[in-house]
Amino acid sequence: MSAVPGVTGLGGEEARALEARHGIATYAQFPLTIVRGAGCWVWDADGRRLLDFYGGHAVALTGHCHPRVVASLRAQAGRLLFYSNAVSSDVRAAALRDLAGTAPAGMSRSFLCNSGAEANEAAIKMARRTSGRRKVVSLEGGFHGRTMGALSATHLGHYRSDYAPLVPDHVFAPFGDLDAVRALLDDDTASVMLEPIQSMGGMRTADATYLRGLRELCDEHGALLHFDEVQTGPGRTGAWWYGDHCGVAPDLISTAKGLGSGVPVGALLVADRVSEKIALGDQGTTFGGGMLASVAISATIAIIREEGLLENATRRGREIREGAGALPGVTGFRGRGLLLGIVLERPAKDVAAMLREKNVLTGATPGDPHVLRLLAPLVAGDAEVGAFLTALAEVLGA
Repeated sequence: MSAVPGVTGLGGEEARALEARHGIATYAQFPLTIVRGAGCWVWDADGRRLLDFYGGHAVALTGHCHPRVVASLRAQAGRLLFYSNAVSSDVRAAALRDLAGTAPAGMSRSFLCNSGAEANEAAIKMARRTSGRRKVVSLEGGFHGRTMGALSATHLGHYRSDYAPLVPDHVFAPFGDLDAVRALLDDDTASVMLEPIQSMGGMRTADATYLRGLRELCDEHGALLHFDEVQTGPGRTGAWWYGDHCGVAPDLISTAKGLGSGVPVGALLVADRVSEKIALGDQGTTFGGGMLASVAISATIAIIREEGLLENATRRGREIREGAGALPGVTGFRGRGLLLGIVLERPAKDVAAMLREKNVLTGATPGDPHVLRLLAPLVAGDAEVGAFLTALAEVLGA
């Protein structure tokens, strides 16, 4: 046992056996025990180096262990680990300021929490609380989290049927069908909720016309428009938030995943016309807006801004499309920037497994078995994109 708490020295097989013995099952795991990361690369307990284009579920936004994030966390950890929202905090204030600096005009306040599911729960509650209405319209193929409220807005796969009955007054429209949404809207509709890119749902991507149409419908019926950007934001698609691509400002933006560059954090960005209706006690969280999470938010935003990572996401996504598009068995692409789906003739799960044998981590999607899901860090460069394309070409037989 290591003398440093939390650093175990366990071997890979031993760690996997202990986890299986003492943990509750969650995901089917890669046969790896990852112990270290830097940039787009991770190392397992046996010293194997792998290119990480999966990013731990899109979390490693600025790369693993970005030096500026690590330095911020170390400095804050020696100063104050945590105090709740019962007091003000200098680093929480700075994080809220920095987050507002990325937001659309008229969206100056945020609720800091711990995860994407919690951000979506808060959004549903806030829409109902401020509107006095109950109905939430979301889209078929969407995934919003595993807590009961967020799960009730989720239409993907088996998740709903496994836990029925769910929270009432959630209804669903087919993705991309404006007329179907129009038919569901009425005087009891609190919000329309969607992922601009359905990452788990097969990387289906909303186009600008559809998003503008949703904005118009919500304005017409007095409903709030909620973009679930847990995976698309901040910055992964080449813009801070997805609406920036098409000039659409939603009323609510939920986010998490990469917002803290690996530190668990979530946030709900709220339009001023909505936030002014929120009273003391309407929302609450113990750990949301904690000190370590707050400095991680500020560091992440600064890195994206100062290192040109919005532009890099666009550039590297284009390079992957161009390189992979010439390979046999590739039939198309979905997504945007570095939230990218490669549509394959063969099952993506098999291709992902073959890439893993070549030391490249990617993902598949439960929403479409032929979509290979890429969630590469925004710091990906020539070497990383080249290594991925080389491995993919070998797997596809180019």
